[in-house]
Amino acid sequence: MLTGADLLSKVKELGDVSKSELVRSCGYVSTKKDGTERLNFTAFYEALLEAKGVNLAESGSSKGKAGRKLSYVATVQGNGNLLVGKAYTALLDLNPGDEFEIKLGRKQIRLVPAGAPQDEE
Repeated sequence: MLTGADLLSKVKELGDVSKSELVRSCGYVSTKKDGTERLNFTAFYEALLEAKGVNLAESGSSKGKAGRKLSYVATVQGNGNLLVGKAYTALLDLNPGDEFEIKLGRKQIRLVPAGAPQDEE
């Protein structure tokens, strides 16, 4: 995915193409489980705004549903499940089907993307 000056120059280079083709050409595409492609318009427009100097992260990155501040605290539910909410997965640009390895440490749980290199842990 292109960002910054590279993104701006690609957008100018492509000129008058469809929005879908613009998003696709700049690399904001992912593949669904069924093999079809998904165009990530939101990520594209956020990157475009950031490349133009508009930083959305300060105003909205720690907001959940209805503008509530995220607490970054999770509670174990009655059935023993630990739920990570949609607002958090959206902040990390996670999609349904993304897989993680669960790493247990001393009084901590780390979620590491499946297949991540050892040095990123």
